[in-house]
Amino acid sequence: MKPLLIALLFLLPVPALAFNPDYLISDWELEDPFALDFNQIQHYLNRGYLGDYKTTDWEGDVAYATDIVWTAAQTYSLNPKFILVLLQKEQSLVEDDDPTQNQLDWATGYAVCDSCSKDDPAIQRWKGFGKQVNSASAQFREGYLADIENVGSTQGKYGPDIEVEIDGTTVTPSNAATAALYAYTPHLHGNENFVKIWDRWFSQQYPSGSLLQGDGESGVYYIEFGYKRAIHSWSALQSRFDADLIITVNPNILENYPDGAPIDFPNYSLLQDEDGTIYLLVDDTLRPVDSLDTFHSFGFVEDELTDIDNDDLVYFEIGETITEASKSPEGEILQLSTNGALFFIQDGQRHILLDEALIDMRFSGTSVREVLPMEVEQYTEGDAVIIPEGHLVKSIEDPTVYVISETERLPIGSESAFTTYGWSWDDIETVNASLLKQHRIGDAIEVSE
Repeated sequence: MKPLLIALLFLLPVPALAFNPDYLISDWELEDPFALDFNQIQHYLNRGYLGDYKTTDWEGDVAYATDIVWTAAQTYSLNPKFILVLLQKEQSLVEDDDPTQNQLDWATGYAVCDSCSKDDPAIQRWKGFGKQVNSASAQFREGYLADIENVGSTQGKYGPDIEVEIDGTTVTPSNAATAALYAYTPHLHGNENFVKIWDRWFSQQYPSGSLLQGDGESGVYYIEFGYKRAIHSWSALQSRFDADLIITVNPNILENYPDGAPIDFPNYSLLQDEDGTIYLLVDDTLRPVDSLDTFHSFGFVEDELTDIDNDDLVYFEIGETITEASKSPEGEILQLSTNGALFFIQDGQRHILLDEALIDMRFSGTSVREVLPMEVEQYTEGDAVIIPEGHLVKSIEDPTVYVISETERLPIGSESAFTTYGWSWDDIETVNASLLKQHRIGDAIEVSE
């Protein structure tokens, strides 16, 4: 990874990804069975007929297509993304609204060679959607990948660093995943099509914490754990996120994310359910207020209450009950008059702010109250405040730029990666190294050059 330099940048349009026949996908991308959860698989299959398709699996039990794909991915430790792309590459099944029975019966092209007839009696035992998905998955895990691991190649032909001629071109697979894909489809065009589908669906996955808006559209979405969460009001957006971090994207990118729980209310809203229970909303947690006396003791008034349907409570965690003994449930920022140290006070704990920049990043609009040390010392010590999700940061000592995602700092590996993802140089915050070190380093964000 090369460090990202901030000064003297000359930005050029990012070209379309070029097809590299020696490298199709990484081994990790082929072998990650948890890259999509069950609902995310369903989201992709909802693009076409397979969303509601029910048939027999390889053992003869009736199951939905989503169950069949999920089971194969888990059984053979393969990425469900790979199985989805294989279905699309072989028979266009993921995005076909009205496939033929022939497409379904030979869904992954398993056992059907270029010169074979699909009516050949010798291959009928592999006919059927469930058998096709299972057999292709087994072939990759128990056949190709096992052979490469044990002897270095599949039947002595396809393996990492082994030259092979394909369609008149010398190809040298750089890893096991690429070799296995050529063993299954020994043609350049078929594998180029595989890579094009993969890139269209998965090459630009935004990290958790990203704020995305479709080009020409008004809605803003918060990306979290592979889902997109619709933000339904400007006040909700401003109370939880930095609107300057919104990235405009092709609407097709948003289609790759299933819908997650919506974000309807501003942070610290006072909500009342159909049973009369009052809650204080803190991010995605609802904290019940134990009584009206407690409600009034914190200066809350009934005019601030917003109704919430009981059915919508499933979108939230239920947190600790607020009583009259609770201290600063909404939180406040205190600054020592002696040395200027900053603390966020909430629920009887003090959380140090290691950098003043956190005030704008995490507590925009919150006033700071200057106090003597003895006032802060009455609170028990809690964890340090960390950088919010989605923020772009660097330290004074190191020009590497990181994006914060799932509490990790992900290095952005190049200028090309930075511009491809649509980030803005103006949004990079410089923070001290001690704050940055509160976040473990994660995988670098790269794009094909």
